[in-house]
Amino acid sequence: MRTVSQPGRRPTSGDGPQPLGAQRRKELRRERRADQLRQLWRLTLFSATAAGLGLLLLRQGWTLREPAQVEVQGSALVNRAQVIEAAGLHFPQPLLGLHPNQLRRRLEEALPVEQVKVSRLMLPPRLRVELVDREAVARAERRTSQGLQQGYVDRKGQWISLRQNQGIHTRGPLTIRVVGWNERHRQALETVLAASPRIGPGLQEIRFDPNGSLWLRTAELGNLRLGPVDSRLGKRLEVVAHLSATLPAQIRGRRLQLIDLSDPEQPELSLPGAASLAPGDGPSTARPPQGGQ
Repeated sequence: MRTVSQPGRRPTSGDGPQPLGAQRRKELRRERRADQLRQLWRLTLFSATAAGLGLLLLRQGWTLREPAQVEVQGSALVNRAQVIEAAGLHFPQPLLGLHPNQLRRRLEEALPVEQVKVSRLMLPPRLRVELVDREAVARAERRTSQGLQQGYVDRKGQWISLRQNQGIHTRGPLTIRVVGWNERHRQALETVLAASPRIGPGLQEIRFDPNGSLWLRTAELGNLRLGPVDSRLGKRLEVVAHLSATLPAQIRGRRLQLIDLSDPEQPELSLPGAASLAPGDGPSTARPPQGGQ
């Protein structure tokens, strides 16, 4: 008797063996899933191990345990003990718990240094402090709530107290005196000190009046009124340097009462027993530089 197959009936998995290609694909999928699980376990194990080692290093390895792990470089005046005291370090001290910028500010405020750089080094763990010593370039005085205070200033116009200046070496005798130092005029003082070689070796005094007016006194030119500390200060200093180099001998030999550079375009020279002279009033006056010359 002939068997007639029913139309539309699909063979099931139990109807016969599957093609080799389908079996191979299933096997590859199983292997891929197993490999992914192995990779996930490895990643988890490695992450846990790294976290444990990192925590161990943080607690045990990257720690300052003794003062010898603090390196101080560049200063002939400040030693390791002074740095440790000024920075407020205590041992043991976690290295990563230190903030270089905070330490830098503390050291700049407490030590007679011009520049501080703080670095954390891991292998081996240590703290490196690089210093540039401050150098006093002029004697100075300022008024405080306790009265007149004597001190020094460095080339940036920053105040150096008598205590901070102990042991500081200078390049030579301090022939310049700063009168009326105050913080708001520090940048102007730095500008004048930087221009002192062009003004000449005879610069004796830099004075800030309470009203903000700036005065200079030099051995050759006497008193110079530079006027207010403003954006024209650089121009006034150029005129001072020009006058110092070109003032006629017949005026240079006489003692000047005053040179007023409040207006750098029209400097006025006052001589004893004579009216003030402006450029163009006579042969004995010197014109300021024109066009930046």
